[in-house]
Amino acid sequence: MQLQNPNKIIQSIGIPFTALLSVVFGLLLVSFPIGIYVIFETNVGGDINFEYPLTHLDLFVGTDFYKSSLDVSIGDAFVVLWIFYLVLFVIAILGPRHNFFKTLSPIISFGKYDTRVNYMIGITKWFSILILISTLINYVQQGIGLEIVPPLAENNLIQFFYVSLAPLLEEFGFRLILIGVPLFALYSTKSSLKYFVKCLWSPANLDIYDAKKAFLLIIFVGVLFGFAHIAFGDSWSTGKFAQAAASGIILGWVYIRYGFVVSLLIHWAANYFVFSYANFISQINVISIEDAFSHSLMSTLEILLLVTGIFSICILFVNRFYSKKESTLEV
Repeated sequence: MQLQNPNKIIQSIGIPFTALLSVVFGLLLVSFPIGIYVIFETNVGGDINFEYPLTHLDLFVGTDFYKSSLDVSIGDAFVVLWIFYLVLFVIAILGPRHNFFKTLSPIISFGKYDTRVNYMIGITKWFSILILISTLINYVQQGIGLEIVPPLAENNLIQFFYVSLAPLLEEFGFRLILIGVPLFALYSTKSSLKYFVKCLWSPANLDIYDAKKAFLLIIFVGVLFGFAHIAFGDSWSTGKFAQAAASGIILGWVYIRYGFVVSLLIHWAANYFVFSYANFISQINVISIEDAFSHSLMSTLEILLLVTGIFSICILFVNRFYSKKESTLEV
């Protein structure tokens, strides 16, 4: 016998849950034109603009590219990044098996909950959880006098470009290379290039029979991710370590469960999405970026994400409990 009645608890939580995810999705979508507007239509860079040569960035100091004659501007590179993230965003809306809105419907109607059929569900849900965990860590650390101080930004336009580029570089290094490759070495049953790429894209394609090794790998890389944020002279203060390590562990878990698209776009949301709104507020109100983060709109966005994170954790626990209960009733 199998339990046939819909899960009323998931169904009741699912209504506000899906509404909140839809709002977060809309805000993520709107951040695309906002970012383009900030880069090309505002004075965000002060004495420089989007035509600033890419090769003049400190990113290339010590390489042959630094101040070379390569005719590529920050604006050009930003548009390439922007298009890349937009393509992944569309993929996340449509796949891997059902589109975003089609996946939300069964949660409301029947209490059926499976976020792995759509990338965007995983992105909006786990992004809000990441923000919730990060906020709690920051609150606890402030209580003991441990502040999180960001690195000094030489220019707001350059900073916005860097935070847009960082998710791609860091997810490639910390998730694909440091988690994806070892997982393939540990659990792969084939050796073809096609299978290797498929497993890097989504480690769920591997038969991870011993989850303990995978969890230890996630934790190790997460701690490494946290250390990387404070290890250099112009990095964050030491208070960032716990927050970054927790984020790294969440991103590692998400990468294994949902794949590269989800972990990358969550990281993108934590960087580009947040700074696109902050810079937009800064430019519209003619205030500093620091003051923009204290603006009422940014506070509203934070509250929205915190509430969504709470609902996301609740529905995770309820769904896990319900799944166990259902399995015990199967004969």
